[in-house]
Amino acid sequence: MQVTETLSESLKRGFNVLIEDKELEEKRQNRLSELGKKMDMPGFRPGKIPLSVVKQRYGASVQNEVVNEMVRDSIAQIFNERGLRPAIQPHVVLKDESLQEGHNLEFSFEVELVPEFTIPDLSDISLTRLKSTPSEDAIQKALENIASRQRELKDIEEDRPAAKGDILIADFVGKVDGVEFDGGKGQDVAVELGGSGFIPGFSEQMEGMKRDEKRDITVTFPADYQATHLAGKEAVFSIHAKALKEGVFPAIDDEMAKKIGLENLDRLKEAVSKQISSEYDQASQMRLKRDLLDVLAGKVDFEVPPGLLKTEFDQIWQHIENERKAGRLDEEDAQKDEETLKSDYHKIAERRVRLGLLLAEIGVKNGISVTQDELLQAMRAEAMRYPGREKEVIEFFRNNPQAVESLRGPLFENKVVNYIIELAKVEDKEVTPEELAEVPSSTI
Repeated sequence: MQVTETLSESLKRGFNVLIEDKELEEKRQNRLSELGKKMDMPGFRPGKIPLSVVKQRYGASVQNEVVNEMVRDSIAQIFNERGLRPAIQPHVVLKDESLQEGHNLEFSFEVELVPEFTIPDLSDISLTRLKSTPSEDAIQKALENIASRQRELKDIEEDRPAAKGDILIADFVGKVDGVEFDGGKGQDVAVELGGSGFIPGFSEQMEGMKRDEKRDITVTFPADYQATHLAGKEAVFSIHAKALKEGVFPAIDDEMAKKIGLENLDRLKEAVSKQISSEYDQASQMRLKRDLLDVLAGKVDFEVPPGLLKTEFDQIWQHIENERKAGRLDEEDAQKDEETLKSDYHKIAERRVRLGLLLAEIGVKNGISVTQDELLQAMRAEAMRYPGREKEVIEFFRNNPQAVESLRGPLFENKVVNYIIELAKVEDKEVTPEELAEVPSSTI
């Protein structure tokens, strides 16, 4: 194998590689022999098919297979011998005749490298972990939410118009441009007037309706509506009010606790307190992680591979454009021109790539990895998000290695972050839930 370096510029390297055809011949012959042993062809005994016949059928595909294998192995050898660490997959260009048997294999490739940098002293990092304890008011509010989900509907006997807070049992049919659309029809649907869960303006326009009254109302679907073919469109719903009811909430007592499987109200309060504490702990960990990343970002400054930077920025910018089209950009971003917006998010992309490389290096240097059991747990957790379709989701992961790898990245990052936090000096600070929920200005 003859290797010529053609590019050495910052983090970029380029090489031209020449491999004589005789080095490929042995691999071709071995592969054809393997195929010949497995072939089943009339007129020949198994394993006795002439190599020329096997070559006639499989020669082209074997040549492609051998070339791809030689290219892959040669690049790996070059990286190993020269101590190069690729940041992205190399871009390979084959000479046309390289795929033809009898010709030398010649190809060139360029690659971006992981930059050299020094890991900062992790034990010198100081952090503050924000902690919060569930208040009696928070527990009571959670209990009231539980009670609201346990409500029973009771007929309103009085012959009066529906008011805010009442529940109308209604049939409805929705049309866009005079045509019914999927999901726009309902029968005996309980609609809480002024409640959430419906298109803005839907339940509000049903106020004042009485039993057996019919009414047409006009609403506009939100610009970010999940059914994109309806987003931003005006629809007319024909409503038929059939019954008027009110929600009767159970008393917050031992009986309510027993209905949801707990011994008494005290046990329910304990369970609610633990759930709220768990939510606070998650928020605390997220804040601590963001603070840690801010500290790390201030301790390192090295060039990032342009290819990684472009990929990260393109993903961010695609999201920003989608948010802008849907009218969901925050007020500060919405006031910026495109050049300023791109500049700001280019800096964010660069920060993300740099921190990603730093965390990856810390993980590698300290033997941190994601185990198969941890991946399986993540797959099961993801499957639990789709009740009734758990087996389908697990099967999807089994058949799509790339999807599994998408779970590995966040798991690895969190393990590295937790490792750093264990080494850092961390001081706990009690704050209110509102302070804990504040969103820091930093972004990763």
